[in-house]
Amino acid sequence: MPELILPTVDLHASWLEARDDWGHDAHQDGSGIHLGQNLDTAEGFAAWVEELRRRSDHTTPLADGFVHANHWWIVENGDYLGAISLRHELNDFLLNAGGHIGYGVRPSARGRGVATWALSAVLDEARQLGLKRVLVTCDDTNVASARTIERAGGELEDTRNTELGYTRRYWINL
Repeated sequence: MPELILPTVDLHASWLEARDDWGHDAHQDGSGIHLGQNLDTAEGFAAWVEELRRRSDHTTPLADGFVHANHWWIVENGDYLGAISLRHELNDFLLNAGGHIGYGVRPSARGRGVATWALSAVLDEARQLGLKRVLVTCDDTNVASARTIERAGGELEDTRNTELGYTRRYWINL
């Protein structure tokens, strides 16, 4: 059974294996990774983990364009399977393309319901934050993610051309 945990340096080796599963330079939705971060070294990885943890603290100022968010890792038996994030509010970019929740599951762990389970768990966290509904988006060609969102109660508002390409935008009432 998977679990959501806070990012931790203890899973550095497992995270690196998952990154290689995706492809070294591939984007990982929900992970909070930014281009140029050196996550191969223990020091770089530790700095990134600390940054992810600080993003949920509303007393911590964030760089322009960022909003406060909670980040969790999806883990099973000590193995990193993916990540999911819950953004506390929407800026213009997130309203148009990114949404409140982003998630990604490593290729070798897909097709087992991991994303569906994680999204359901984070919807409970969104309720606790006081959100009444959340926007969840996916690439228009990502049929598996669209089904995951729909199983969680997502209602398609539209598909639009965004900064991320053609994007399906779903609202989930909490």
